[in-house]
Amino acid sequence: MLEKIKLYAKITNLWAIGRRYFVNNFYDGMLTVLGILLGFFVLILKEDQPSIESHLVILTGIGSSISMLISGLTGSYLSEKAEQKKIKEELNRAMVINQSGDEEVGRDSVDVKEIEKAMLIKINHNVHSKTKVRLRKEEKKIKTLQEKAENFTSIIVSIINGGSPFLGGIVPLIPFFLVSSANFSVFIISFLIILFCIILLGVFLGVVSKESIIKNIVQMTFAFFITVLISIFLLR
Repeated sequence: MLEKIKLYAKITNLWAIGRRYFVNNFYDGMLTVLGILLGFFVLILKEDQPSIESHLVILTGIGSSISMLISGLTGSYLSEKAEQKKIKEELNRAMVINQSGDEEVGRDSVDVKEIEKAMLIKINHNVHSKTKVRLRKEEKKIKTLQEKAENFTSIIVSIINGGSPFLGGIVPLIPFFLVSSANFSVFIISFLIILFCIILLGVFLGVVSKESIIKNIVQMTFAFFITVLISIFLLR
């Protein structure tokens, strides 16, 4: 089973796709809940009240996280299925197969290396007639394997796309589960958790892209501070 997963991931480049979806959507989930928390935070400052009921913050945050979960699961699955279908159709058009079983590759209109990569085989442009039957059987197996890999990837990516913003939205709410009434300090702790997670994402992206870690951290934390400043300014 593990070998199949590795093979499917290699065919569809699953790890790169999943990594991109996780970082982007975890980040989006945190910023979404950050906006909600800032609304309650400004309410405390504006109304001069010492605290607010934690369950109000939790219910609002979880409600938003659930909507992101459902949206991510359904939207990603449908979009990934459509993209994989498009890739499959382009691959089929690239491999011109006539009724006699001859297989030719349009060298002028198709990048042979891309087809080889997609199908995980070397394309022989001068196929001997005795091998045509074997190649047709191998092609059917390859198509079946490709379809299985695409279906597997669509499911995994949809889970990541839905689960990552949900997780990103739940993590900042952890301090509110520990108290019945949230005061100024609880909100500050939550904001620090969000900032810490964003810094970790920046480090992760820097390592993956082999670029400056500091640069990635600055770019990702910029949105955090902009969100805080704009929200406080508009809601004050």
